[in-house]
Amino acid sequence: MRIDIITIFPNIFDSYIKESLIGRAIKKKLVTLNFHDLRRWADDERGTIDDRPFGGGLGMVLKPEPIIKAVKSIQKDGITSRVIVFTPRGKKFNQKKAQSFSEVDQLIMICGRYEGIDERILKYLADEKISLGNYILMGGELPAILVTEAVTRLVPGVIGKESFISERAISRNKEKEGVMEYPQYTRPEVVDLNKITGEKSKWKVPKDLISGDHKKIELWRKKNSRTIWK
Repeated sequence: MRIDIITIFPNIFDSYIKESLIGRAIKKKLVTLNFHDLRRWADDERGTIDDRPFGGGLGMVLKPEPIIKAVKSIQKDGITSRVIVFTPRGKKFNQKKAQSFSEVDQLIMICGRYEGIDERILKYLADEKISLGNYILMGGELPAILVTEAVTRLVPGVIGKESFISERAISRNKEKEGVMEYPQYTRPEVVDLNKITGEKSKWKVPKDLISGDHKKIELWRKKNSRTIWK
């Protein structure tokens, strides 16, 4: 799979990618990840990629021409691709959307900045407009990282075993469809707060999880799981 991110801050991604499983996936050639500086496609020597909004107002708006040139030069012929723009007005990103993005050959994400992107890009060039929630960020770089992680973890081989992805069973019935998530515990079996903070309290792992009885463990997980999205 190939992921291309168009941004005016291409170096902002470096440390996260290097320290995450995404970096390992790139080394294993399971994923190709490219960061493109939008200023490369500016029309002047100054690298101008924004201008004042029509109608007045504060801030600047990313110009359409550099974005069009960038996308057209990045898109590869003969493969399936999706062009994504991040906007608070977009569809909410969820696991279903991550799954659909992981099934294309090329994902192109356009990161806005300042007052946003010329609306003609959203209207005519973008295949999908995506929002990560009911809030406004300073740019699209953080959403691009989040989408990249959610999508690449679904690429076969990125996460060690397929069971790590599939073990949280998909729940489908008339009312719900989503991932079933249950609480997780690790050692020690008892956390003695008296030794840590001086408080007379102990935090214990549920007995069924340390019983060694696989049926009890499975029943406990089903009882304590919930659908984390619909």
